Amino acid sequence: MTVVDKKQPTDRLQENLLQVQRLLERQHLVEDLVHRQDMPRHDLVESLVHRQNLAELEQKLQGLHPADIAYILEALPLEDRLMVWDLVDSEDEGDILLEVSDAVRESLIESMEQHELVAAAEQLDADELADLAADLPRQVVYEVMGGLDEEERQQLQSALSYEEHQVGALMDFELLKIRADVSCEVVLRYLRRFDELPHQTDKIFVTDEEGVLKGVLPIRKLLISDPDALVVDIMATEVVSFSPEEEAVDAALAFERYDLVTAPVVDEHGVLIGRLTVDEMVDVIREESDTEALNLAGLKEEEDLFAPVIDSVKNRWSWLAINLCTAFVASRVIGAFEGSIEKLVALAALMPIVAGIGGNSGNQTITMIVRALAMGQLQPGQAQRLWRKELGVSVINGLVWGGVLGILAWMMYGNFSLGLVMLAATTLNLMLAASMGVLIPTMMERFGKDPAVGSSVLITACTDSGGFFIFLGLASLFLL
Repeated sequence: MTVVDKKQPTDRLQENLLQVQRLLERQHLVEDLVHRQDMPRHDLVESLVHRQNLAELEQKLQGLHPADIAYILEALPLEDRLMVWDLVDSEDEGDILLEVSDAVRESLIESMEQHELVAAAEQLDADELADLAADLPRQVVYEVMGGLDEEERQQLQSALSYEEHQVGALMDFELLKIRADVSCEVVLRYLRRFDELPHQTDKIFVTDEEGVLKGVLPIRKLLISDPDALVVDIMATEVVSFSPEEEAVDAALAFERYDLVTAPVVDEHGVLIGRLTVDEMVDVIREESDTEALNLAGLKEEEDLFAPVIDSVKNRWSWLAINLCTAFVASRVIGAFEGSIEKLVALAALMPIVAGIGGNSGNQTITMIVRALAMGQLQPGQAQRLWRKELGVSVINGLVWGGVLGILAWMMYGNFSLGLVMLAATTLNLMLAASMGVLIPTMMERFGKDPAVGSSVLITACTDSGGFFIFLGLASLFLL
C-alpha cells in the first residue's frame, strides 16, 4: 500500500529546514563536547563524529529540490550556510544559485573557487546562465562561454545584450516551432522524436520560411484535432507577443491578465527569437513586490538576514538619516509649544494619538497609490480626482474616529473643549495624510523617480510633524 504525504508544501519546507537545523546543532554540540574531553585519539574521535553527522546531513540534502535547498540556505547563519553549501551536490549548485536571493548568492559565490563556479555554470542553459552572469567573475563567464557551441554562445550573447529588467534578458531559447502547411499527424510524429519537451510547453509556434511568427498551435487543440487537418486551419493567429526591449514587469502583468503559460518574443521584423514562460514571470512579480516593499521602508536592496553588521548598516543608513532629520523637525514643533504642554499636561498624552492615526491612514493611501502606479492603473491626469476621493474618505474617517477620540478625551479629562480639539485635529491630520499620500508618489513619478522609494518614511514624517503642529496649535488657540 502506498502512503500519500498529505502535508502542505509550506509544512514540508519548514520541516526540512528544522531537520537541517537540528543536524547542524547536533554537529556543533558533539564537536564542542569532543573538544572539552581530554582523551586519547581525540582527533580520530572528532573526525569520525564529524563524518557521521555530515553524511547524514548530505543524505538529507540529496532528497531536496534545489529551490528548497535555496530556502534553507537563506535561513541559516553564514557559518552553517557554507557548511551546508559544501555538502550540496555539485550538479545542483547552478540551479540553487539561481534560486537564492542576490545577497545570499553573493556570499556563496565568494566562498567558491573558480573551477567550482565554472562547473556550476556549465550545468545551466544559455538563458539561465544569462541570469547568473552578472554575479559571476568575468573570467568565469568567459571560460564557460568558451565551452558552448556556436548556437548557445549566440543565445547567451543575445540575452546579455539586454538590460536585466527587459524581456530579452529573461527569454527562453528552448521552444518548438513548425510550418503552417504540415498536417497534425506530421506534428505528432515530430514531437515523438524528442526525449522530453521543453518545460512549460503548452503551445507550438508556427513560423514561415524566414522564421516570422504566423500563429500558435495549442497542444490541447493538437491532441483532439483530425490527424489529417493542416496546422494553418486550426492554429490561433491572434497571439500575445512581446518585444525583447519591453519591460519585464509589463510582460508579467500581461501574463497575469491573459492567464498565459508561455508567450513568443519577436524582433522588430516579427521573427521569433525566443519565448517567455510563466515561471520566469512569477519570479518577476515576486521580485517586484519584494522591491516595492523594501523601497517603501527605505531599504536599497534585499538584505541577507545574516549579513555582516557593516553590510546591513550600509543598506539602511541613508533613509535612517532622513528619518532622523524629520524626527528633529517634529521635536522642534513640540518644543515650540512647551508652554502649552506645561499648562495642560493632557496634551502630551494625546498628541501621539493624533500623529499615529494620521501616519497609519497616510501609509494606507500611499500603498494604494504606489500599487496603482506600478500596475499602470493611475495616469497623471487622474491624480486630482483621486485626491478629492481620498480627501472625502479622510473627512468621514476623521469625523467618526475623531469623534470617538474626542468623547474619550472628554470623559478622561472632563474637558469638553479638549474633546472638540481632538476631533478637529484628527480630521485635519487625516486630510493632510490623504493629500500627502497622493502628492508624494505622484510627484516622484513625474520627476522620474521610483514612487515607492522611501514613501512611507516621508509620509510618516509629514503626518507626525503636521499632526503635532495641528493638535498643539488648536489647543493653544482654543484652550489656553
